[in-house]
Amino acid sequence: MKSLLEKRVVPADSSLASGGITVLALLLAFIIAGVLFIPFGANPFTAFIELFSEAFGSLRGFGQTLVQAIPLILIAQATIVIWRSGMGYIGFEGCFTIGAAAASWVALGGTPQGMWIMLPLWAFWPIVLVVAFMAGALWAGIVGIMRVRFGGNDVLISLMANYVAAFLVQYLVSGPMRAVGDLPQTPLLPMQSWLPFIMHGSRAHMGLLIALICSLLVWVLIRKTPIGYEMIVSGMNAKAARYGGINVIRRQMLAVFLGGGMAALAGLCMVLGVQHRLMDGLSGGVGFVGVIVALLARLNPLVVIPTAILYGGLQVGGSAMQRESGLPTSVIFILESLVVLLILAGDILRYYRLRWPGRGRPSVAEAASETQS
Repeated sequence: MKSLLEKRVVPADSSLASGGITVLALLLAFIIAGVLFIPFGANPFTAFIELFSEAFGSLRGFGQTLVQAIPLILIAQATIVIWRSGMGYIGFEGCFTIGAAAASWVALGGTPQGMWIMLPLWAFWPIVLVVAFMAGALWAGIVGIMRVRFGGNDVLISLMANYVAAFLVQYLVSGPMRAVGDLPQTPLLPMQSWLPFIMHGSRAHMGLLIALICSLLVWVLIRKTPIGYEMIVSGMNAKAARYGGINVIRRQMLAVFLGGGMAALAGLCMVLGVQHRLMDGLSGGVGFVGVIVALLARLNPLVVIPTAILYGGLQVGGSAMQRESGLPTSVIFILESLVVLLILAGDILRYYRLRWPGRGRPSVAEAASETQS
């Protein structure tokens, strides 16, 4: 029997409805991906068990999942702050790269590739955090100024700025910051500049604490402060915000500075917590994946955390599943893409419901129940 979509009386915005839609989308994505495994002779159940056991079944695997999730959390929070203010900024890849370069420059202090002085440990951490944050904030701020002062297209300008940042780092690791040798990269950063591990037996590092603190601050900013309220109003209707006395330009620029700084902290966490040296192509597209995480979390700062962990688990477990099952890389990418597409497409169920022909219109009691949900 053919099912039909029927418009809901009110959108299903409850936490239970959103969670149910997400679970259904995940199940459908795994079912479709499982069918694609069959031609390669792989057992879908065995493959998925391998995926989740590798990503979440051991301390080492879960630690690696958290490592993958840390930059995604920070970039997703940056996306929320900027997009809620009405800007279409997508230059997080560039902010990530600039933040990694700034952190490496401070960490290499006292060497020909770094700043002119080596900082004592008690001064290194606050300074490197501030320098990386400010580098990303200023990099994003350039795009923000072009948008709010000169009416430039912030989407296009920020996208092009990503390439400028990539070429700038390519120049640094091939010239002024290059280590002795053939590879375009900096020397190994001093061990005292590495982010300390927080879970014994895993590579999860202190960047997780940075990401969680930033998530909490973003939630407080958006939900509990007048400044956050003014940012949201500016993003919803700039004309109405100006009529209400809100300085829209100031609020949007503040959002761009905060978002750019948080994206730069993601670069700091990558270079000081994982790679321990600056190299060409460090980001690997994480700036765009972080935007996807923010969309999957529906721009909710707290939902970003489990969403990023889930996506990080798919990346870690997908690699293990590929090795064990002999699946091609394309199938793993299809699984990750299906998860994203079906969760985003499932948003239609917030506004429409499946109704079998012949059932009739919803009763008054059903409509009232739906309104309360």
